[in-house]
Amino acid sequence: MILRKAVFLVLDLSWNLFRRTGNIETYLLMKELEDSPQPVEETSSAPEQQRDS
Repeated sequence: MILRKAVFLVLDLSWNLFRRTGNIETYLLMKELEDSPQPVEETSSAPEQQRDS
């Protein structure tokens, strides 16, 4: 959850910087960040154990 918020903040910052400066490299950075796969967060703290039958 925190990681998603951080990614959103970076994208928002990049967009606002591009809007103010018009720097195309900032826009390309923002697009690169949007297209990168988002990390998957684990939902449980303990790994599942496999049982041998």
